[in-house]
Amino acid sequence: MKLPKPKAIIFDWDNTLVNTWPVIHDALNATFAEAGLPLWTIEQTKDRVRKSMRDSFPEIFGENWEAAGASYQAHYRASHLGKLDALPYARQMLEDVKKRGIYSVVVSNKRGENLRKEAQHIGWNHLFDSITGADDAARDKPFADPVHLALNGSGMTPSADIWFIGDSEIDLECAKNTGCTAILYGDDASAHPEYSQTHYRGFPYSAHVLNHRQVMEMLGDL
Repeated sequence: MKLPKPKAIIFDWDNTLVNTWPVIHDALNATFAEAGLPLWTIEQTKDRVRKSMRDSFPEIFGENWEAAGASYQAHYRASHLGKLDALPYARQMLEDVKKRGIYSVVVSNKRGENLRKEAQHIGWNHLFDSITGADDAARDKPFADPVHLALNGSGMTPSADIWFIGDSEIDLECAKNTGCTAILYGDDASAHPEYSQTHYRGFPYSAHVLNHRQVMEMLGDL
């Protein structure tokens, strides 16, 4: 399928641009241990972590979710900047997007405060026109609210000529809800039983890229 030339690209953050699985996993298990809950394997963490904290923690911790959330945030913030790793070619790809004059934003289900600290720490602030995280909008991904907030002031509205690149079905669902072109990122998805050449976990996508060199190649082919 030929993709539309993008006037903007929306990027997920965690495990789309940076590898944060180890710190997410460790912070979750520390929180589970404090709550007396079974720990997750790294595979379970990768399979289950999708929603924002305010959407997922009530399902896991029930009425004590806010205390658990505060604990998780403390564990996460204790180490996230020191363990932050950019995925291969991510910076080069973002610089290429910038040179092409394509509007570039982040829409993540990571708490906005943590997200912006990470972007600043890794030195990528100047590569994005806006950075939107969980709790910044009225609702988080997969709802359309954070996408509209991210594009606020750009003069653009969500449409097929805006690419949405992410590694999870939450990103594909958000792209579907906003009418953006969904692009699945990463090599984990293809091993999942609910993966096909057109859908992942029930949601459609227009292209699947395994790394950021392939994103640059797609842009170069347009």
